[in-house]
Amino acid sequence: MAYSLDLSGRVALVTGASSGLGEQFARTLASAGAAVVLASRRVERLKTLRADIEAQGGDAHVVSLDVTDVLSIEAAVAQAEADVGPIDILINNSGVSTTQRLQDVREEDFDFIFDTNVRGAFFVAQTVGKHMLARAKGALPGTYAGGRIINIASAAALRVLPQIGVYCMSKAAVVQMTKAMAVEWGKYGINVNAICPGYIDTDINHHHWETEQGKKLVNMLPKKRLGHVHDLDALLVMLASPQSGFINGAVISADDGFSI
Repeated sequence: MAYSLDLSGRVALVTGASSGLGEQFARTLASAGAAVVLASRRVERLKTLRADIEAQGGDAHVVSLDVTDVLSIEAAVAQAEADVGPIDILINNSGVSTTQRLQDVREEDFDFIFDTNVRGAFFVAQTVGKHMLARAKGALPGTYAGGRIINIASAAALRVLPQIGVYCMSKAAVVQMTKAMAVEWGKYGINVNAICPGYIDTDINHHHWETEQGKKLVNMLPKKRLGHVHDLDALLVMLASPQSGFINGAVISADDGFSI
């Protein structure tokens, strides 16, 4: 007997959906039956992705979102729920980094990373979480009480890597944020988990793996190979599904053993 995970009837908001893992997450959730809300500052790229998803028979919508601006977050969530319906699934994916030694980090570098990776991730999750909590308490209408929040952290949250120390710090904060939200919100049926991807070959970083530094990083990996964006598909859908009800506060490495 086949076993399947079906997200039909669910609404999923994906931040950072204009490229890389966010784009793949959106495609995956749409393929699993969810109505996907694509969120990013790069709206034209989102429109192209929406057309592609719709051509494949999926349901996709676009909202403009700058995670460093709380008013933008609130507006994007309000628009998503007005256009599509209550958000059942959040993929909290937006993230940035710089490459430099700690002694060279400037105040603006630090703020650039933490404003998106920590502050932005928190207020996106908080804004969506407030709506989920209100529905769970009967203060807002919705056919599905509870929700799934999946924070995209990194293997760098679990293993310090050279020249991206501030990024490592920011993603470690996302891990602790995940656990805190899981503790406070779990009793309302809102499950909050984190995925910690390892080195994944995407359109954003593809050129890097051909450089000398990139090749050295690949040689550090247990199987000396990069992950592909589709390697996270099954994990993502499982955590987003109703069947993940007993998984809360989990921090799951998807890095081929790199962070061990």
